[in-house]
Amino acid sequence: MMQVALIGVSAGAATALLFASVASGSALSVPLFYLAPLPILIAAMGWSHWAALIAAVVASASLATVFGTFFFIAFMLGIGLPAWWLGYLALLARPATVATPDGLEWYPVGHLVFWAAIIGAAVVIAGMLTLGSDLDSFRNSLRSGLERMLKLPARPPSSRDGTAPDISDPNRLIDILVTVLPPAAAVLAAVTNVVNLWLAERVVKISGRLRRPPSDLAAMQFPAYAPALVGAAVVASLLPGMVGTSAGVLAASLLMAYAILGFAVLHMITRGMGSRPFTLSGIYVAVFVFGWPVLLMSLLGLADTAFDFRGRAARRRGPHNPQT
Repeated sequence: MMQVALIGVSAGAATALLFASVASGSALSVPLFYLAPLPILIAAMGWSHWAALIAAVVASASLATVFGTFFFIAFMLGIGLPAWWLGYLALLARPATVATPDGLEWYPVGHLVFWAAIIGAAVVIAGMLTLGSDLDSFRNSLRSGLERMLKLPARPPSSRDGTAPDISDPNRLIDILVTVLPPAAAVLAAVTNVVNLWLAERVVKISGRLRRPPSDLAAMQFPAYAPALVGAAVVASLLPGMVGTSAGVLAASLLMAYAILGFAVLHMITRGMGSRPFTLSGIYVAVFVFGWPVLLMSLLGLADTAFDFRGRAARRRGPHNPQT
Protein backbone atom coordinates (compact mmCIF):
# COMPACT_ATOMS: atom_id res chain seq x y z
CA MET A 1 0.00 0.00 0.00
CA MET A 2 2.91 2.36 0.70
CA GLN A 3 4.19 1.87 -2.83
CA VAL A 4 0.76 2.64 -4.26
CA ALA A 5 0.59 5.84 -2.19
CA LEU A 6 4.06 6.95 -3.28
CA ILE A 7 3.25 6.27 -6.92
CA GLY A 8 0.00 8.22 -6.53
CA VAL A 9 1.75 11.22 -5.00
CA SER A 10 4.45 11.21 -7.69
CA ALA A 11 1.89 10.88 -10.50
CA GLY A 12 -0.19 13.66 -8.97
CA ALA A 13 2.81 15.99 -8.83
CA ALA A 14 3.64 15.22 -12.47
CA THR A 15 0.04 15.82 -13.51
CA ALA A 16 -0.07 19.17 -11.70
CA LEU A 17 3.16 20.29 -13.39
CA LEU A 18 1.87 19.29 -16.83
CA PHE A 19 -1.39 21.14 -16.25
CA ALA A 20 0.26 24.25 -14.83
CA SER A 21 2.78 24.41 -17.69
CA VAL A 22 0.18 26.19 -19.81
CA ALA A 23 0.66 29.26 -17.61
CA SER A 24 4.11 29.73 -19.15
CA GLY A 25 2.54 30.62 -22.49
CA SER A 26 5.14 28.73 -24.53
CA ALA A 27 4.22 26.64 -27.56
CA LEU A 28 5.47 23.46 -25.86
CA SER A 29 3.11 24.02 -22.93
CA VAL A 30 0.04 23.29 -25.07
CA PRO A 31 0.80 19.58 -25.79
CA LEU A 32 2.06 19.21 -22.21
CA PHE A 33 -1.27 20.56 -20.96
CA TYR A 34 -3.20 17.94 -22.95
CA LEU A 35 -0.94 15.21 -21.53
CA ALA A 36 -1.95 16.11 -17.97
CA PRO A 37 -4.15 12.98 -17.51
CA LEU A 38 -1.32 10.68 -18.64
CA PRO A 39 0.45 10.20 -15.26
CA ILE A 40 -2.89 9.38 -13.61
CA LEU A 41 -3.64 6.77 -16.27
CA ILE A 42 -0.15 5.30 -15.97
CA ALA A 43 -0.58 5.01 -12.20
CA ALA A 44 -3.92 3.26 -12.69
CA MET A 45 -2.86 0.82 -15.40
CA GLY A 46 0.54 0.06 -13.88
CA TRP A 47 -0.38 -0.16 -10.19
CA SER A 48 -4.04 0.25 -9.23
CA HIS A 49 -6.96 2.61 -9.50
CA TRP A 50 -6.23 3.66 -5.90
CA ALA A 51 -2.90 5.08 -7.05
CA ALA A 52 -4.77 6.98 -9.76
CA LEU A 53 -7.29 8.34 -7.27
CA ILE A 54 -4.49 9.53 -4.98
CA ALA A 55 -2.81 11.15 -7.98
CA ALA A 56 -6.01 12.98 -8.91
CA VAL A 57 -6.46 14.31 -5.36
CA VAL A 58 -2.79 15.34 -5.04
CA ALA A 59 -2.84 17.14 -8.40
CA SER A 60 -6.09 18.92 -7.56
CA ALA A 61 -4.85 19.99 -4.14
CA SER A 62 -1.53 21.21 -5.56
CA LEU A 63 -3.24 23.33 -8.21
CA ALA A 64 -5.72 24.69 -5.66
CA THR A 65 -2.82 25.75 -3.45
CA VAL A 66 -1.25 27.77 -6.25
CA PHE A 67 -4.23 29.01 -8.27
CA GLY A 68 -7.13 28.97 -5.79
CA THR A 69 -9.68 26.57 -4.35
CA PHE A 70 -11.81 26.66 -7.52
CA PHE A 71 -9.16 24.58 -9.27
CA PHE A 72 -9.65 21.66 -6.86
CA ILE A 73 -13.20 21.02 -8.04
CA ALA A 74 -12.53 22.07 -11.65
CA PHE A 75 -9.52 19.80 -12.05
CA MET A 76 -11.10 16.86 -10.24
CA LEU A 77 -14.24 16.97 -12.39
CA GLY A 78 -12.52 17.90 -15.64
CA ILE A 79 -9.36 15.76 -15.60
CA GLY A 80 -8.74 13.87 -12.36
CA LEU A 81 -11.90 11.78 -11.98
CA PRO A 82 -12.31 11.10 -15.74
CA ALA A 83 -8.72 9.77 -15.93
CA TRP A 84 -9.25 7.70 -12.78
CA TRP A 85 -12.49 6.23 -14.16
CA LEU A 86 -10.90 5.26 -17.48
CA GLY A 87 -8.00 3.65 -15.63
CA TYR A 88 -10.43 1.82 -13.35
CA LEU A 89 -12.36 0.46 -16.34
CA ALA A 90 -9.14 -0.60 -18.08
CA LEU A 91 -8.32 -2.91 -15.15
CA LEU A 92 -11.75 -4.55 -14.97
CA ALA A 93 -11.69 -8.26 -15.77
CA ARG A 94 -13.80 -11.37 -15.21
CA PRO A 95 -13.26 -15.10 -15.71
CA ALA A 96 -13.29 -15.83 -19.42
CA THR A 97 -15.96 -18.05 -20.90
CA VAL A 98 -13.57 -19.04 -23.69
CA ALA A 99 -9.92 -20.03 -23.53
CA THR A 100 -7.58 -17.06 -23.08
CA PRO A 101 -3.87 -16.97 -22.12
CA ASP A 102 -4.58 -15.57 -18.64
CA GLY A 103 -8.06 -17.01 -18.21
CA LEU A 104 -9.58 -13.53 -17.97
CA GLU A 105 -11.87 -11.44 -20.13
CA TRP A 106 -10.76 -7.82 -19.88
CA TYR A 107 -12.93 -4.75 -20.32
CA PRO A 108 -13.16 -4.30 -24.12
CA VAL A 109 -11.02 -1.60 -25.66
CA GLY A 110 -13.93 -0.44 -27.82
CA HIS A 111 -15.98 0.22 -24.70
CA LEU A 112 -13.07 2.25 -23.29
CA VAL A 113 -12.93 4.39 -26.44
CA PHE A 114 -16.68 4.97 -26.30
CA TRP A 115 -16.45 5.89 -22.62
CA ALA A 116 -13.66 8.34 -23.49
CA ALA A 117 -16.04 10.07 -25.90
CA ILE A 118 -18.92 10.16 -23.38
CA ILE A 119 -16.63 11.60 -20.70
CA GLY A 120 -15.29 14.22 -23.11
CA ALA A 121 -18.84 15.38 -23.87
CA ALA A 122 -19.85 15.32 -20.19
CA VAL A 123 -16.90 17.52 -19.20
CA VAL A 124 -17.71 20.07 -21.91
CA ILE A 125 -21.42 20.13 -21.02
CA ALA A 126 -20.53 20.65 -17.35
CA GLY A 127 -18.29 23.55 -18.36
CA MET A 128 -21.11 25.03 -20.44
CA LEU A 129 -23.47 24.94 -17.46
CA THR A 130 -20.99 26.95 -15.40
CA LEU A 131 -21.36 29.75 -17.96
CA GLY A 132 -25.14 29.70 -18.00
CA SER A 133 -28.08 27.42 -17.35
CA ASP A 134 -29.95 28.55 -20.47
CA LEU A 135 -28.74 28.99 -24.03
CA ASP A 136 -28.85 32.78 -24.13
CA SER A 137 -26.88 33.27 -20.92
CA PHE A 138 -24.36 30.62 -21.97
CA ARG A 139 -23.78 32.22 -25.36
CA ASN A 140 -23.55 35.71 -23.86
CA SER A 141 -21.00 34.54 -21.29
CA LEU A 142 -18.95 32.70 -23.89
CA ARG A 143 -19.12 35.65 -26.26
CA SER A 144 -18.00 38.06 -23.54
CA GLY A 145 -15.08 35.81 -22.70
CA LEU A 146 -14.01 35.59 -26.34
CA GLU A 147 -14.31 39.36 -26.76
CA ARG A 148 -12.09 39.93 -23.74
CA MET A 149 -9.60 37.36 -25.00
CA LEU A 150 -9.44 38.91 -28.47
CA LYS A 151 -9.80 42.48 -27.15
CA LEU A 152 -12.84 43.24 -29.31
CA PRO A 153 -15.57 45.82 -28.60
CA ALA A 154 -18.43 44.49 -26.49
CA ARG A 155 -21.07 45.25 -29.13
CA PRO A 156 -20.92 44.39 -32.84
CA PRO A 157 -20.70 47.45 -35.08
CA SER A 158 -23.93 48.16 -36.92
CA SER A 159 -23.89 47.96 -40.70
CA ARG A 160 -24.52 51.26 -42.50
CA ASP A 161 -26.87 49.75 -45.09
CA GLY A 162 -28.67 47.52 -42.62
CA THR A 163 -27.27 44.29 -44.06
CA ALA A 164 -25.58 41.55 -42.08
CA PRO A 165 -21.95 42.21 -41.13
CA ASP A 166 -19.29 40.91 -43.46
CA ILE A 167 -17.71 37.58 -42.59
CA SER A 168 -14.36 39.36 -42.21
CA ASP A 169 -15.91 41.33 -39.32
CA PRO A 170 -14.28 40.05 -36.11
CA ASN A 171 -17.66 40.13 -34.37
CA ARG A 172 -19.03 37.81 -37.03
CA LEU A 173 -16.10 35.52 -36.27
CA ILE A 174 -17.09 35.58 -32.59
CA ASP A 175 -20.62 34.50 -33.53
CA ILE A 176 -19.20 31.53 -35.45
CA LEU A 177 -16.87 30.59 -32.60
CA VAL A 178 -19.71 30.67 -30.07
CA THR A 179 -21.55 28.12 -32.21
CA VAL A 180 -18.71 25.76 -33.09
CA LEU A 181 -16.57 25.86 -29.95
CA PRO A 182 -18.71 23.54 -27.74
CA PRO A 183 -18.83 20.59 -30.18
CA ALA A 184 -15.22 21.20 -31.21
CA ALA A 185 -14.15 21.14 -27.56
CA ALA A 186 -15.99 17.83 -27.07
CA VAL A 187 -14.25 16.32 -30.11
CA LEU A 188 -10.87 17.49 -28.81
CA ALA A 189 -11.62 16.12 -25.33
CA ALA A 190 -12.59 12.73 -26.76
CA VAL A 191 -9.42 12.52 -28.87
CA THR A 192 -7.29 13.63 -25.90
CA ASN A 193 -8.77 10.90 -23.70
CA VAL A 194 -8.16 8.20 -26.31
CA VAL A 195 -4.59 9.34 -27.03
CA ASN A 196 -3.72 9.43 -23.34
CA LEU A 197 -5.20 5.96 -22.85
CA TRP A 198 -3.12 4.64 -25.74
CA LEU A 199 0.07 6.31 -24.49
CA ALA A 200 -0.48 5.07 -20.93
CA GLU A 201 -0.85 1.50 -22.13
CA ARG A 202 2.33 1.74 -24.20
CA VAL A 203 4.33 3.23 -21.32
CA VAL A 204 3.10 0.63 -18.84
CA LYS A 205 3.77 -2.14 -21.35
CA ILE A 206 7.38 -0.99 -21.77
CA SER A 207 7.80 -0.99 -17.99
CA GLY A 208 6.60 -4.59 -17.86
CA ARG A 209 3.70 -3.83 -15.51
CA LEU A 210 0.84 -4.09 -18.00
CA ARG A 211 -1.58 -6.70 -16.72
CA ARG A 212 -4.16 -6.68 -19.49
CA PRO A 213 -3.20 -7.90 -22.97
CA PRO A 214 -2.10 -5.14 -25.38
CA SER A 215 -5.14 -3.61 -27.05
CA ASP A 216 -5.81 -4.37 -30.70
CA LEU A 217 -7.50 -1.13 -31.74
CA ALA A 218 -8.14 -2.40 -35.26
CA ALA A 219 -10.42 -5.13 -33.86
CA MET A 220 -12.29 -3.04 -31.28
CA GLN A 221 -16.07 -3.23 -31.04
CA PHE A 222 -18.37 -0.61 -29.55
CA PRO A 223 -21.13 -1.56 -27.09
CA ALA A 224 -24.47 -2.65 -28.54
CA TYR A 225 -26.21 0.52 -27.36
CA ALA A 226 -23.74 2.82 -29.14
CA PRO A 227 -25.66 3.33 -32.44
CA ALA A 228 -28.90 4.06 -30.56
CA LEU A 229 -27.15 6.61 -28.34
CA VAL A 230 -25.62 8.35 -31.34
CA GLY A 231 -28.98 8.45 -33.13
CA ALA A 232 -30.73 9.82 -30.05
CA ALA A 233 -28.05 12.50 -29.60
CA VAL A 234 -28.29 13.57 -33.26
CA VAL A 235 -32.09 13.81 -33.10
CA ALA A 236 -32.01 15.65 -29.75
CA SER A 237 -29.50 18.14 -31.17
CA LEU A 238 -32.36 19.52 -33.29
CA LEU A 239 -34.22 20.61 -30.16
CA PRO A 240 -34.09 24.28 -29.17
CA GLY A 241 -32.29 25.70 -26.19
CA MET A 242 -29.61 24.26 -23.98
CA VAL A 243 -30.92 20.72 -24.42
CA GLY A 244 -30.28 20.78 -28.15
CA THR A 245 -26.87 22.39 -27.77
CA SER A 246 -25.82 19.82 -25.15
CA ALA A 247 -27.10 16.99 -27.34
CA GLY A 248 -25.08 18.42 -30.22
CA VAL A 249 -21.96 18.32 -28.05
CA LEU A 250 -22.64 14.66 -27.20
CA ALA A 251 -23.34 13.83 -30.85
CA ALA A 252 -20.08 15.44 -31.99
CA SER A 253 -18.06 13.53 -29.40
CA LEU A 254 -19.71 10.19 -30.22
CA LEU A 255 -19.27 10.73 -33.95
CA MET A 256 -15.58 11.34 -33.26
CA ALA A 257 -15.50 7.97 -31.51
CA TYR A 258 -17.01 6.43 -34.63
CA ALA A 259 -14.38 8.21 -36.71
CA ILE A 260 -11.74 6.45 -34.59
CA LEU A 261 -13.61 3.22 -35.26
CA GLY A 262 -13.57 4.11 -38.95
CA PHE A 263 -9.78 4.39 -38.84
CA ALA A 264 -9.70 1.00 -37.10
CA VAL A 265 -11.79 -0.44 -39.94
CA LEU A 266 -9.42 1.09 -42.47
CA HIS A 267 -6.38 -0.40 -40.75
CA MET A 268 -8.03 -3.82 -40.64
CA ILE A 269 -9.30 -4.03 -44.21
CA THR A 270 -6.01 -2.77 -45.70
CA ARG A 271 -3.86 -5.41 -43.99
CA GLY A 272 -1.86 -7.32 -46.55
CA MET A 273 -2.31 -4.69 -49.27
CA GLY A 274 0.84 -3.48 -50.98
CA SER A 275 -0.53 0.05 -51.19
CA ARG A 276 -1.47 0.15 -47.50
CA PRO A 277 1.18 2.72 -46.39
CA PHE A 278 0.19 5.14 -49.16
CA THR A 279 -3.54 4.65 -48.56
CA LEU A 280 -3.33 5.20 -44.81
CA SER A 281 -0.91 8.12 -45.00
CA GLY A 282 -3.01 9.81 -47.69
CA ILE A 283 -6.20 9.55 -45.64
CA TYR A 284 -4.51 10.76 -42.45
CA VAL A 285 -3.03 13.75 -44.29
CA ALA A 286 -6.43 14.57 -45.84
CA VAL A 287 -8.09 14.49 -42.42
CA PHE A 288 -5.45 16.73 -40.80
CA VAL A 289 -5.31 19.19 -43.69
CA PHE A 290 -8.99 19.48 -44.64
CA GLY A 291 -10.79 18.25 -41.54
CA TRP A 292 -14.09 17.32 -43.18
CA PRO A 293 -12.94 13.81 -44.32
CA VAL A 294 -13.25 12.80 -40.65
CA LEU A 295 -17.01 12.70 -41.30
CA LEU A 296 -16.41 10.01 -43.91
CA MET A 297 -14.47 8.02 -41.32
CA SER A 298 -17.44 8.36 -38.93
CA LEU A 299 -19.73 7.00 -41.63
CA LEU A 300 -17.30 4.13 -42.24
CA GLY A 301 -17.35 3.29 -38.54
CA LEU A 302 -21.15 3.39 -38.47
CA ALA A 303 -21.36 1.28 -41.63
CA ASP A 304 -19.04 -1.34 -40.15
CA THR A 305 -21.48 -1.76 -37.27
CA ALA A 306 -24.17 -2.74 -39.77
CA PHE A 307 -22.17 -4.59 -42.44
CA ASP A 308 -19.14 -5.97 -40.52
CA PHE A 309 -16.49 -5.01 -43.08
CA ARG A 310 -13.67 -6.15 -40.78
CA GLY A 311 -15.22 -9.55 -40.19
CA ARG A 312 -15.62 -10.13 -43.91
CA ALA A 313 -12.04 -9.02 -44.60
CA ALA A 314 -10.72 -11.29 -41.83
CA ARG A 315 -12.61 -14.30 -43.15
CA ARG A 316 -11.16 -13.74 -46.61
CA ARG A 317 -7.60 -13.48 -45.29
CA GLY A 318 -7.73 -16.13 -42.60
CA PRO A 319 -5.96 -15.89 -39.18
CA HIS A 320 -3.80 -12.82 -38.65
CA ASN A 321 -1.41 -11.70 -35.94
CA PRO A 322 -3.25 -9.02 -33.89
CA GLN A 323 0.03 -7.21 -33.17
CA THR A 324 0.46 -6.31 -36.82
